[in-house]
Amino acid sequence: MQYDESMKITNKRAFFEYQIGDRIEAGINLTGAEVKAVKQGHADLTGSYVRVIGSEAYLVNARIFPYEYARPEGYEEKRTRKLLMHKQEIISLKSRTEGANITLVPLSLYSKKNLLKLELAIGKSKKQYDKREAIRKKDMLREKLRDEDMLA
Repeated sequence: MQYDESMKITNKRAFFEYQIGDRIEAGINLTGAEVKAVKQGHADLTGSYVRVIGSEAYLVNARIFPYEYARPEGYEEKRTRKLLMHKQEIISLKSRTEGANITLVPLSLYSKKNLLKLELAIGKSKKQYDKREAIRKKDMLREKLRDEDMLA
């Protein structure tokens, strides 16, 4: 079994749904079969978020698909997983997200020095008109590039 050390699973919807602010790196507490599945790229961060409960941070709603050679009994794809962070970082995140309309959004899950890390960011939810504007800009850029290719 060959693992890709430069493996990176990204949450593409996060950049469309949120205005991304400060980024933070955290470890993630996984079982052995989950680590193998993630290193093969069998995970999905779409629709997931980070919640600070008490003095601990948790990744909620992230899907890690079952490892094909592990026993599937009792495995839950969307279970809540604990994040490994320093206490001061967690306190800082909790104070920044309380009261404000701010979400902790997971951006990517990647391998770094044989460890799995989660990159999360402080995100402010975009309004519907902001999303439409982003789509309009992307379409205009695509048209411009298409016209340049036609001329060349």
